[in-house]
Amino acid sequence: MTMKLYSWDLSPYSARVRMQVYAKGLTDIAIEQPPTYGTPKFYKDHPIGRIPLLEIDGEAIPESAVIAEYLEEIYPEPSLLGATSRENAHIRTLARIGDIYLMNNTFMLAVQTRVLAAQTPLITGNEGIVALLGGQLASNTKALDRMIGRDGFACLGRVTLADCALVPALFFLENVLPGTGLADPIAANANVAAYRAAIQGQECAARILVELSRGLEERRELIRSGAIEKIRAARDAAREAAEQGIT
Repeated sequence: MTMKLYSWDLSPYSARVRMQVYAKGLTDIAIEQPPTYGTPKFYKDHPIGRIPLLEIDGEAIPESAVIAEYLEEIYPEPSLLGATSRENAHIRTLARIGDIYLMNNTFMLAVQTRVLAAQTPLITGNEGIVALLGGQLASNTKALDRMIGRDGFACLGRVTLADCALVPALFFLENVLPGTGLADPIAANANVAAYRAAIQGQECAARILVELSRGLEERRELIRSGAIEKIRAARDAAREAAEQGIT
């Protein structure tokens, strides 16, 4: 069985799976950028049109949470799940907080302000939406603060799938909000802030943070050069061509 993980440095969902791969010490999964990304063929072959993708003998599994569960099934040791169903429920709850409550709202905030697409964020006209999303992120980070572990891990005193989701989610929260003029909710929640500092001591998390930072700097360079708009236009054209059946 030949496996490839198609990924980008800055993709937080890809980072989630990469951190899992690193934590489990898997060496038989090649990590590459998708060779056809941004072309009609990519969107024709992969209708969701996103990464990560785990390609297995030519067939691809999409969605980071699905990939994570699949990898736990075929590589059960070392486990990033718990020993009981209740422990697994807690792990998955924390991971969903990272994916849904933090990451989704952070992405929507980035779209509203263009903080990852333009040198100068555009907030005028979207103040109400930005304030709403900022409030959601503040509330959700506060909820996480009550649930997160106090020993440097999300839970169970070791790296789990919860950490794999939370590390990239908190990275984006920390790096997107300053450009929007909103306060950083991590600093306002002592348990989350302590976790954010401590988890960086884990090799798998430190490696992911280096990759995410590298990807963010590459993104900022594309913004500075103006190339980001050309890339976006080409991507949108490729998706439209694929939907119209053009190869």
